[in-house]
Amino acid sequence: MPRFALLIEYHGVPFSGWQRQPDRPSVQGAIEAALAKVEPREHMIAAAGRTDAGVHAIGQVAHCDLERDWEPFRLSEAINFHLKPNPIAIVACARVDDDWHARFGALERQYLFRVIARRPPLTFEAGQYWQVKKELDLAAMQNAADRLLGKHDFTTFRSTICQAKSPMKTLDALWIEEVPRTFGTEYQFHVRARSFLHNQVRSFVGTLERVGAGSWTPDDVSAALAAKDRAACGPVSPPHGLYLAAVRYPEDPFNLG
Repeated sequence: MPRFALLIEYHGVPFSGWQRQPDRPSVQGAIEAALAKVEPREHMIAAAGRTDAGVHAIGQVAHCDLERDWEPFRLSEAINFHLKPNPIAIVACARVDDDWHARFGALERQYLFRVIARRPPLTFEAGQYWQVKKELDLAAMQNAADRLLGKHDFTTFRSTICQAKSPMKTLDALWIEEVPRTFGTEYQFHVRARSFLHNQVRSFVGTLERVGAGSWTPDDVSAALAAKDRAACGPVSPPHGLYLAAVRYPEDPFNLG
């Protein structure tokens, strides 16, 4: 059966996460239902990351197996037609080798977390940021973020229901950008690693926000990491500021450059 890679965007707020669930809306379930209209039968797709309820994606990657050898553009158009009105889009599609795997073939996942500091409520962008009231100290947050880089036991920044066998992970990058806005200031947290623990990025951002607000110091973040204790973590940031931004493979299946 021909295998296709799908590059996917979605607004996560209406869904209970990526993973298919029997009685709740999910991104995986919506895409599989659309595929069942393209080729009437049961479909099971695999993805690079299992995002939680409310988390968005601008670069999720999945693969599907079909009976017909579709022209990739026509397949993406057909899936998008049947996905309406869900806020999900197949933005690119490519034919891949039969043994290519969206999850196990990935070399790196990249996440983006968006925080906005402003007092007026968000309107058009509601549900796409974590909104805080006061501006944050960028230099202090970056100082603290640098202390998380490398290979560590990340028990402090791991959900208590995380199913990973080990808390040991290597964090390749965590840098923060400040983006001035007409009303307020946006802070973009860019995070890269081969894989992540459950709630790891949201735990990082919630803790670093406390540093930016002046409630914690960078040394407090070092102490929290060394504690290897979930109770030492700062607050966990809300899901709606988080985006699965990109997945990197040995070769880009979509040839996007």
